[in-house]
Amino acid sequence: MTSEMSRRDLVKAAGLTAASLAVSSCDSATAADKGSSDKPNIVLIMADDLGYECLGCYGSTSYKTPVLDELADGGMRFEHCYSQPLCTPSRVQIMTGKYNSRNYTVFGSLDPKETTFGHVMRKSGYATCVAGKWQLYGGGSGTSPEKAGFDEYCLWQVKDRGSRYSDPTVLENGRLRGDIEGGYGPDIFCDFINGFIERHKDRPFFVYYPMALTHGPFEPTPDSRGWREGKHKADKKFFADMVAYMDKNVGRISRKLGRLGLRENTLILFTSDNGTPRGVTSRLGLVEIKGGKGLTTDAGTHAPLIANWKGTIPAGRICGDLVDFSDMLPTLAEAAGAKMPPNLKIDGRSFLPQLRGEKGRPRDWIFCYYRPNMKKNKWGLKIFARDKKYKLYDTGELFDVEADPLERSPVVRLDDGGQAATARKRLQTVLDSML
Repeated sequence: MTSEMSRRDLVKAAGLTAASLAVSSCDSATAADKGSSDKPNIVLIMADDLGYECLGCYGSTSYKTPVLDELADGGMRFEHCYSQPLCTPSRVQIMTGKYNSRNYTVFGSLDPKETTFGHVMRKSGYATCVAGKWQLYGGGSGTSPEKAGFDEYCLWQVKDRGSRYSDPTVLENGRLRGDIEGGYGPDIFCDFINGFIERHKDRPFFVYYPMALTHGPFEPTPDSRGWREGKHKADKKFFADMVAYMDKNVGRISRKLGRLGLRENTLILFTSDNGTPRGVTSRLGLVEIKGGKGLTTDAGTHAPLIANWKGTIPAGRICGDLVDFSDMLPTLAEAAGAKMPPNLKIDGRSFLPQLRGEKGRPRDWIFCYYRPNMKKNKWGLKIFARDKKYKLYDTGELFDVEADPLERSPVVRLDDGGQAATARKRLQTVLDSML
């Protein structure tokens, strides 16, 4: 991406005109039929290391994602969803509804004192399941999936690492699987989820699927040419195959729900924990975008968010409201009719009204506290508040991220007049309130 490339240019490159955004905005939609009065099933899928520029529905021309594109066409796609720039910080935030300034302890760990969306959903009567990548039981003070509120689990990297792909190391409900030699991790996780859905089809269930795909090492998938022809050296050329297989597994879950007649009473949410790895370059329309995992620019934090709920979410909508990962827990709780623990203080705000075609209470800003490794401080501390156009760091640097999403040139204070000056004052108030 060149320094001259603005967010508006990216939208044009992706073939999304300003007129189409206006017509499809979430606050102009008409509320749809609310469907079943029963508690909805909820499936939350989070890809690993997948920037928004990797999905066809966002304008990607590098990869094919027909399943997710169809879910977006039949539901709602968010233009302004933001994660943390790295995996563990995002996982802690999305599960607890809190910013990292209040509960992040160490990389690879979740504080066992935290209340998660697993706890909230289970207390509300849901059967709860997590499958995929855990990475929250390290650092000597982490949390096991059982203690995080999940009835059943099938996970890589609870304690043991090993492989997440070919011949994977998988812990399933307390037992290390010894019957999966020759298997492929993402298929095993998907099989487990579909089995859980089958077993609990007659009661409300919550599935959290933090995927292993598309995180490195970049290895062939079962659909890659030469999959069984011996060992393959990790290579970026396999990234496109991994994106396609990630999309395929989302489709397996969606079809399972359809075969069981559950699609109209199931909310499917899809997002990603952070941007694409920095060694991967993708195309959004005609524009090249270098992955920004680990960076606080849009390339590291701008996440896809797709919501599909047949009969409840108006089809073909594009929502321009600000959303961040702290908003997921209150959204799930409201959808489930769950009561939040009285002493639980969260930072998130539910976007369920927007999913139903209502205006809701959109955010004016989001906050980011990013220190991925509290012990070694490898990447340093980054703190900012932002709205759709401006981002203010605690260092005083202000960026017009609509025009400069890679933050190459801060707004000079001497030129900080009018709209920029107003934004600086407003966002500084946010920083002062959060620190």
